Amino acid sequence: MTSLRTLGSSDLEVFPLCLGGNVFGWTADEQASFAVLDAYTAAGGNFIDTADAYSAWVEGNQGGESETIIGKWVKARGNRSDVVIATKVSQHPEYQGLSAANIRAAADASLRRLDTDHIDLYYTHYDKPEVPVEEIIGALDELVKAGKVRHIAASNITPERLRASLEFSDREGLARYVALQPHYNLVSRDTYEGPLQDLAAREGLAAVPYFSLASGFLTGKYRPGTTVDSARAGGAQKYAGSERGQRVLAALDEIAAAHEAPVATVALAWLAAQPTITAPIASARTVEQLPALLGVAELTLTDAEVTRLTQVSA
Repeated sequence: MTSLRTLGSSDLEVFPLCLGGNVFGWTADEQASFAVLDAYTAAGGNFIDTADAYSAWVEGNQGGESETIIGKWVKARGNRSDVVIATKVSQHPEYQGLSAANIRAAADASLRRLDTDHIDLYYTHYDKPEVPVEEIIGALDELVKAGKVRHIAASNITPERLRASLEFSDREGLARYVALQPHYNLVSRDTYEGPLQDLAAREGLAAVPYFSLASGFLTGKYRPGTTVDSARAGGAQKYAGSERGQRVLAALDEIAAAHEAPVATVALAWLAAQPTITAPIASARTVEQLPALLGVAELTLTDAEVTRLTQVSA
C-alpha cells in the first residue's frame, strides 16, 4: 500500500499522484470518467483535482461539467470521506474573478455541483492582481470558518502576490494558503523554479504541479513524424520539434528502459523528486492510461538519474 503524504501544513493526507479532472466531461464522458475514478481509487488514489471552469471551452458546455461528474460518482460510491477533492475559483464563465462576492457565489455553485457540504482544497485558479489580497483572503477565510472549505491554496500566482497573501493571513490570523498549483514539468521549468519555489519551500507550502506531462509530450508518444489522435496533440507537438525535447526524450527512454517503466512514470518521478512537490497532477481519459501515472507512487529514481534529467532539460 502506497503511503500518503501530508499536504503542506494542512491535515490532508494525499496519494502521491493527483488525478486531474480536466478531461471529465471533455474527452472522457460520464461512463469513462467513472471507470477512471474507480480504477484510481482502487489503486489507493484519493486526491482529485478539478475546477469550476472545466470544461467550459467545449462547444455546448457551460463549465462545471467535471465537478458534476465527480459529484455523481462520489454519491454513487458513497466515498466522500475517503477522497480529497480540490477545485478552483475565478474562471467559470458565470463566476469570473476573485471579488469577495464572486468567491462566495462560485463556492456555493461548486458545492452544489459536487453534491457535497465541503471542499477539501479550494484554489484561486488565476490570480487577479486588480483585487486586493485582503479581499481574496478575507472571502476565503469566511468559507473556511463556515465549514464550506477545509483548506485554501493558490494557482498561477506571482511570488510577490503569494508573499503578500501569506503575510496578510499571518498578520490577521486568517486562513492561510497551504498549497500551490504551478505549471511545472521537465520541459517547462522556468515558471516555478526560482523565487516561487523558494518561497513555497520557506513557507512550508506543498506544490501540486499541473501539466506534469506537458500535454502528453512526456508520455513519449509524440515523436517527430508521428501523428497522435488527441485533443491535446497541438500542445505536445510544440515540444516534439525542439532539440531540448529530443534530448529529454532520449534520456527518459534510457532511464525508463533501466527501470522497465513507462516514460511517463519516469517523467513524473523526476517531478516528484523536486523540492516542495507533494503530488504531480496527471489526467487519464481511459483506464488503460492510468498505470503509467500511478507508477510514480512506486518508482524512485537514483540521484544520478534525477541529475541527468535536470541537466538535459535545462
